[in-house]
Amino acid sequence: MKARRASPVRRFFTTVLFLLFLAAAGAAGWGWWWLNQPLKLRAATVDLSIEPGTLPRAVAQAVHDAGVDVDPQLLYGWFRISGQGRQIKAGSYELEAGITPEGLLSKLARGEESLRALTLVEGWNIRQVRAALAKEDTLRPDTKAMSDEQLMATLGRPGVHPEGRFFPDTYTYAKGSSDVKVLQRAMRAMDKRLAQAWEQRTPRSVAKTPDEALIVASIVEKETGKPSDRTLVSAVFNNRLRVGMPLQTDPTVIYGMGAAFDGNLRKKDLQADTPWNTYTRPGLPPTPISMPGKASLLAAVQPAQSDALYFVARGDGTSHFSANLDEHNRAVNKYQRKLP
Repeated sequence: MKARRASPVRRFFTTVLFLLFLAAAGAAGWGWWWLNQPLKLRAATVDLSIEPGTLPRAVAQAVHDAGVDVDPQLLYGWFRISGQGRQIKAGSYELEAGITPEGLLSKLARGEESLRALTLVEGWNIRQVRAALAKEDTLRPDTKAMSDEQLMATLGRPGVHPEGRFFPDTYTYAKGSSDVKVLQRAMRAMDKRLAQAWEQRTPRSVAKTPDEALIVASIVEKETGKPSDRTLVSAVFNNRLRVGMPLQTDPTVIYGMGAAFDGNLRKKDLQADTPWNTYTRPGLPPTPISMPGKASLLAAVQPAQSDALYFVARGDGTSHFSANLDEHNRAVNKYQRKLP
């Protein structure tokens, strides 16, 4: 008795199922291979910053934008399939050569649970930065005995003043890491943020170099009471520089006084000449006076379109801006002297 031959339809579906099985097996094998392959970094070290509330899809894009040659959609798919995408924690991460997609997700999901974190605050000066580093007992204090000059030489910037050169952010690190590595990451972050801001400058900015923009941003950082006033504060200082008017800003005087400042700024302090006294010296001070954040960096190069040359605090965190001295004096009488 002859065996029955499978019908063409049955043979077709059998072949399709077999091919699908091979495809699934191949995809699984490729996926396993990809998860364990080192990611290609565009630099020896890539700094990745994740803001609080960032969704997994945006995290995948941020990884790519930071300098990792990976398809964001593919990486996002891995985040979802793993079930760990929602466990990714905000912070500043350092990605080094050899890290795999699997290792990357593990690093981001552990976040601050297995790493320590140090926050550098917007508006801090270098003395405050170094004091914060010294308090971190889980950091190796390699810079503790260094002068500012030695510190910058160690960081590869000999002859550069350290003020304003570090970006204020939260940096995670492994216990026992050197404080040099944290500062290196903060310095690279400021380099990146400053370059990005400089590329977006408008003709209203009078800064001739990124370093000048950094100095303006540091002043704006210290003088802004309310974020909504930031670009107007920047406009005042840019306008003053444009017309050759002294900046006359108290934070620069205070910075020049250093440890001698006791919390009270007196008339004699405004008259005591230092390189940072913008009452006694024209133009910009020689260095930044603080660490500006992203918003102040952008405000420095994108000042508001305004004729304002003066501003005075209203007492509620905001400022009143004036285009001439008479208007400014009236505002001072109203908001500072409480005159009718």
